[in-house]
Amino acid sequence: MQLETRDAPQSAESLWDQKEMPFTEHLRELRTRLLISIGAVGGIAVVLFWPSQFAIKWMVQSYFHGIALHAFGPADVIFTEFKFSLVGGIVLGLPVLFHQAWMFVVPAIHPRTRRMVYSFIVPSLLLAALGLAFAHFIVLPRVVAALIGITDAVATPTFGVGETINFVLILLALFAIIFQLPIILVGLARLGIVNAAWLGRYRRHALFAFVVAAGIAAPDGNPLTMALLAAPMYVLYEVSIWIIRIFEASWSRN
Repeated sequence: MQLETRDAPQSAESLWDQKEMPFTEHLRELRTRLLISIGAVGGIAVVLFWPSQFAIKWMVQSYFHGIALHAFGPADVIFTEFKFSLVGGIVLGLPVLFHQAWMFVVPAIHPRTRRMVYSFIVPSLLLAALGLAFAHFIVLPRVVAALIGITDAVATPTFGVGETINFVLILLALFAIIFQLPIILVGLARLGIVNAAWLGRYRRHALFAFVVAAGIAAPDGNPLTMALLAAPMYVLYEVSIWIIRIFEASWSRN
């Protein structure tokens, strides 16, 4: 008499779909993902090109009260509007970019890690919006006022439209990225790479690193800009320690 043997039911996590594809197939899929991403960014940039002139005027009125920007070449304004619309296309196209990147790598990622990534999407967007708001309401008005005051002491302000908009866009992007620090640290802690005790032990080293990074990243080399870059990073670092400490007990039970 033969006994039928049945395999024990496997959990969903044990059946995660690692795709084994030849190298050429990976290249074709990567090309498809890149074409979709470039098409999305390019399409949004084309739509934003005409409204970009009004957005640039609004930014000048918001941060540079009463100061007229100058074009030092016949194509300065066109290049600035093109750059602005391209940056806008990248920002508004981020959901498409992230989705295409995720669809390319997700087959090789464990379901538990996938769930962690999904849980970080909304907090990441909220932190990016908070970073932009912090830069808009607190950083840019103070930094611009300080720089104009320094300039007025020795010269007449004559700002080029290209350099000025670059300065504003860089600061906005920096704070959108800086405010992702809790996501990075909590993700590393969830993967077991760091923990709250380790982060607390090296907080002084982290503060020094933030000051150095702020000095390198500050687009104008102004001490006020450096301080406004370093201070949020350290505060977010401390907030991350607090969040990790709250969740560590539940993570250890999983």
